[in-house]
Amino acid sequence: MSSSAAALPEPPSADEAKKRRLALIGGSLGNLVEWYDWFVYASFAIYFADSFFPGDNPTTQLMNTAGIFAVGFLMRPVGGWILGRAADRHGRKSALTLTVTMMSVAALLIAVAPTYGQAGYFGALVLLLARLLQGMSIGGEYAASATYLTEASARDRRGLGSSFQYVSMTCGQLLGLGILITLQHTLSTAQLTAWGWRVPFLLGALFAVVVFWLRRRLQETDAFKEQAADGEAPDDGTRGTLKALWEHRRQAGLVMALTLGGTVAYYTYTTYLTKYLVGSAGMAKTTATLVSFTALTLFAVLQPFAGMLSDRIGRRPLLITFAVGCTVGTYPIMTALGSASSYWSALGLSLLALVIVTGYTSINAAVKAELFPTRVRALGVALPYAIANALFGGTAEYVALWFKNSGRETMFFWYVSGCALVSLVTYVLMPDTRNAALSRAEAGTDADADAGRRPAPAPADAAR
Repeated sequence: MSSSAAALPEPPSADEAKKRRLALIGGSLGNLVEWYDWFVYASFAIYFADSFFPGDNPTTQLMNTAGIFAVGFLMRPVGGWILGRAADRHGRKSALTLTVTMMSVAALLIAVAPTYGQAGYFGALVLLLARLLQGMSIGGEYAASATYLTEASARDRRGLGSSFQYVSMTCGQLLGLGILITLQHTLSTAQLTAWGWRVPFLLGALFAVVVFWLRRRLQETDAFKEQAADGEAPDDGTRGTLKALWEHRRQAGLVMALTLGGTVAYYTYTTYLTKYLVGSAGMAKTTATLVSFTALTLFAVLQPFAGMLSDRIGRRPLLITFAVGCTVGTYPIMTALGSASSYWSALGLSLLALVIVTGYTSINAAVKAELFPTRVRALGVALPYAIANALFGGTAEYVALWFKNSGRETMFFWYVSGCALVSLVTYVLMPDTRNAALSRAEAGTDADADAGRRPAPAPADAAR
């Protein structure tokens, strides 16, 4: 029997299986609403851009709203640090509850923000403050949900369990697009531009209230409870601190490098796709929205299958496949999308791109969580990931529009490919994390099952 096979846990009891299903559902639904509120800004920007920024150039107006979208990413490292620390010291559940509260307040601020005609640039300031608050919330949400979903999953199903992070993220975006499509077919363009764009933000605030109640009922993960039961006080000065993270700086660097290509590609083919089809391919807004909606629906369905595949063959093969496909495929796919003349051609190309991106999105949460020990896992996932997103993911749309406005749009395609190439080198050199032990209990199981053989890889101090 192989070492990896020997390390597989016993089949869970009926109660344990039910507990894991509830954790998966609860964590995923909360994540869905969080990312709905985050992405709906990008989805409706084409309708409210001129409400906050006057002028006759639509591209310039979109660049201003995209700039505020990018600024929200600058707060993600702050949120990742504060809320990641809270998740490591006080539990994943408390951090998840706090993030959704912050997101609800931010969505409400955007819903009631005054336009330029009503209050000048004060409305843009409210928009900016709301996005900063959303950035803090998402900075903590990603880490808390990635850690929670990974720790709450059975060891041999972590790829599957963590894949639901991007299922819920994508479903949040689909919910926003679905509301957009509904409003496009029930309201006129003038009504959408005047007040209709506020509706999804009001709904987002209400959704978040429901999720707050749901997350209050979640159970804490066994890995965190195990650590807390060992008598380590929350104020012992080690859990969730930058000092503790510095001890795992190599893993933090890996998180940044492996995130770089994936986050740029993801935001290119999701939040920016609709604008690209409208502004570069000349497609109608309603058609472009429908292309995005259909492609993202199928993309969400793919995530669990890719996650299950990683549980069988490892994480690195999927990551490498993504990076190779993105490095060599971005230019031809984006070029073809720029001249797509029909719904079906645009959909086929979008799906091709998202299938490639699935190699990253389906498992990146598990990979990052598997790199760190329990006492610094949430912060270790949160802070380096948030920094990479602030520098590259959040600016992807702005960079794309900047190249377009300067008449060198194809340079953006090479930019995406270059980012993927950096991540490709990282994937080739890094170890596979599939068999990592996330708790001392799992590390002990490895020691018992593999006596006399080399144990499965584990985080540096998983047994402490």
